[in-house]
Amino acid sequence: MDRIDVRILSELQKDSNRSVAELGETVGLSSSACHRRIRALEDSGVIAGYGAHIEAAAAGIGVHARIDITLDNQSRACMERFEEAVQRYDEILECDLVSGEADYRLRVSARDLADFDDIHRRCLAELPGVSAMHTSFVLRPIKPWRGYSLRQ
Repeated sequence: MDRIDVRILSELQKDSNRSVAELGETVGLSSSACHRRIRALEDSGVIAGYGAHIEAAAAGIGVHARIDITLDNQSRACMERFEEAVQRYDEILECDLVSGEADYRLRVSARDLADFDDIHRRCLAELPGVSAMHTSFVLRPIKPWRGYSLRQ
């Protein structure tokens, strides 16, 4: 990737709904050259897809939680069972294997605390091999994620 690819990616993260002509003008390329670069970034897997940024509060989502999970053991089989189970629940928005005291960190959002309780009972409590679960609720977002910081 060169500096123009980085600029294209940065601009697409800000607004992927703009026209290729407008994007090309912003990064200093013709529409056709910009389109070729976007296609190459898609074909190489750098651009994995496009989507809409949803404003959580406007969509009725008011509770955001981070959940640290510790497994009862770190055997390959136990970790694979846990990771496969996480994939079955759309309510689990993200799952990362982490270093430190916990084994995994999950991100879950819900309409309210009653909805979170339902998600906890139906999803989180059913995850296999969990020995400890520690939930932290987001009180106020300070800087929401809006894309990767790309540097040349």
